[in-house]
Amino acid sequence: MDSVSASEGDGTAPHETALRTEVALDGGSADIGRARDLAAAFLTEVRAGHGVPVPQRVMDLTQLMVSELVTNSRKYAPGPILMDLRIAGDAVEVAVWDSNSVLPVARAADAGRVGQHGLEIVMAVAQSFEARREPVGKRITVRIALADDSDSTDIGPSPH
Repeated sequence: MDSVSASEGDGTAPHETALRTEVALDGGSADIGRARDLAAAFLTEVRAGHGVPVPQRVMDLTQLMVSELVTNSRKYAPGPILMDLRIAGDAVEVAVWDSNSVLPVARAADAGRVGQHGLEIVMAVAQSFEARREPVGKRITVRIALADDSDSTDIGPSPH
């Protein structure tokens, strides 16, 4: 992993420090796996090094979101991809930038359609979803809640 950094003044509550990492991907075939590995390493470091409880389910969902978003960027946008992961309050925030300014649109559910369900999955699983045009390209941002009452196998520190 490139690094986990802590910074203040980026939208978290005044008393909180944001934990984040970012990476520039070259648009190559190894990007999807590299992005998933970075997400796993980031959340592992957040849990082990900073004491933030990260349930296994959140780890898995974050890797799924990263995989789907980077796959879409590779498929529809030429060139580099920027990915930013951060802990924002009570959520993991994943932001992926690419060079294509066309905003994605989820297709109507169709059980007979093979493939192209990634955005449907992302929107169904994420706590929030935002697609925003940038001066060049677009940025897709999703939030995954850190709290997961359904996961009794939380491998992070106990909140007590």
